[in-house]
Amino acid sequence: MPEGNKKLGVLAIAGVEAYQETAGEEYMNDGQLEHFKLILEAWRNQLREEVDRTLNHMQDEAANFPDPVDRAAQEEEFSLELRARDRERKLIKKIEKTLQKIEDDDFGYCDSCGIEIGIRRLEARPTADQCIDCKTLAEIKEKQMAG
Repeated sequence: MPEGNKKLGVLAIAGVEAYQETAGEEYMNDGQLEHFKLILEAWRNQLREEVDRTLNHMQDEAANFPDPVDRAAQEEEFSLELRARDRERKLIKKIEKTLQKIEDDDFGYCDSCGIEIGIRRLEARPTADQCIDCKTLAEIKEKQMAG
């Protein structure tokens, strides 16, 4: 695939191209909302499939190894998978919250200051609920509080 045609991240998961805005187009119109709804639903479905695959893998691969080292290695593998799935479970909740924001016509605007988050930022991170300035400021404050 040529370098310029590579699709990355959630756009690739949904199988969609980057949204092409037209001149004078209203921010978060029906077409844009549908674009993001499609991305979010595809992402959620992909994460749910991962959960199902992990469950099946753990059931199929579960064995009572007589060797303690083999048993420990399997338990560690399962532990890592469960931690990853827990993070994905939390992400699924955030995706569902974002889908609800689309339904409530509250998607695409910063929760802190109310300005537009921006199409490209939302395509990079569809669950973003802050504009880049507010998010940067929040991260700086978080680092100051931790350090």
